[in-house]
Amino acid sequence: MKTAVRCESGYYPARWWEPLAAGKVQCKLCPRACRIPPGSHGFCVVRENRAGKLYSKVFGRTTGLAVDPIEKKPLYHFYPGTQILSFGTIGCNLGCKFCQNWHISKVRHQVYLMHEIAAESIVRKAKEHNCIGIAYTYNEPVIFGEWVMDIARLARERGLKNVLVTNGYISPVARKDLYRDIDAVNVDLKAFHKSFYRKLTLSRLEPVLDTLRWLVRETDVWVEITTLIIPGENDGDSELDSLTKFVARELNPDVPVHFTAFHPDFKMLDYLPTPVETLIRARDIAYRNGLHYVYTGNIYTSVGQKTVCHHCGKMVIHRNIYYVQKPDMKGNRCGFCGFRIPGHFGREPVHPRSQSVIV
Repeated sequence: MKTAVRCESGYYPARWWEPLAAGKVQCKLCPRACRIPPGSHGFCVVRENRAGKLYSKVFGRTTGLAVDPIEKKPLYHFYPGTQILSFGTIGCNLGCKFCQNWHISKVRHQVYLMHEIAAESIVRKAKEHNCIGIAYTYNEPVIFGEWVMDIARLARERGLKNVLVTNGYISPVARKDLYRDIDAVNVDLKAFHKSFYRKLTLSRLEPVLDTLRWLVRETDVWVEITTLIIPGENDGDSELDSLTKFVARELNPDVPVHFTAFHPDFKMLDYLPTPVETLIRARDIAYRNGLHYVYTGNIYTSVGQKTVCHHCGKMVIHRNIYYVQKPDMKGNRCGFCGFRIPGHFGREPVHPRSQSVIV
């Protein structure tokens, strides 16, 4: 794959689009399929029509890099206890009213937020900081897909892993390209009701479910799912029942699911935080429907962070926030019964830390 060529204006030629009449273009990156007139941009803000051609405004740019525990993504079955270099840009192809990173996902002018950096520099920083790989996160990485592909290819060549933290809102044509060098993904399944997606994210549910089916059934990418539980919106027993049955029956009961607590933010400041009892109830429903690995996050519970062997019921990984111990695993297997725990566990944990990396 060739690196995108920089234009004199500072923009980069985008992929996944086609020309229309009167100088318009249609973006094919995500299910919105934005039809963009000259001089305007798509819903995500970062893909712009300039003289009848589509360009990315964020290729080669970032709002900053940080070394994070892999558990912060969250990924619990992908080299637990290791560190990963995380970065993002600006913009998003969803309009979530509860966005907790709205200060970068909702901005419309990026100059003062962004720093230029080469793919080689990002890969080098990951190596220098003893990271297992690179996480494309903080805002929606699908919208800077060309940039993700450029870095991910180089990272894989250098022996690093690539992790995508995404809303799953991507077109079938683009996802085959974008996921080519991706090793693991956490998909934010925000709810299991069409009206929730329409009202609170300004998008549709089915394309996300389609992405999940494709990832689990047709790729080797390791998949975990996160659902933010918002009181009064997606915390009902019926919805949690439907969501977890979907994972168990249409995906795989071994797919880890993370139920995380909502904290009031952005346009939903008048909502209450999620009670810990709600997360425990969601976890119980998931286990009742046959899921094997269910976790809780954004709020501390004594059992919600532990990994328990599905075969013998013994705890094999203990987590205390981001401090990880796995004394009772032998490689990928339970140290008690020898059952293979699904995921990737081949590296020893390091003492976790989260620190800023100067670009």
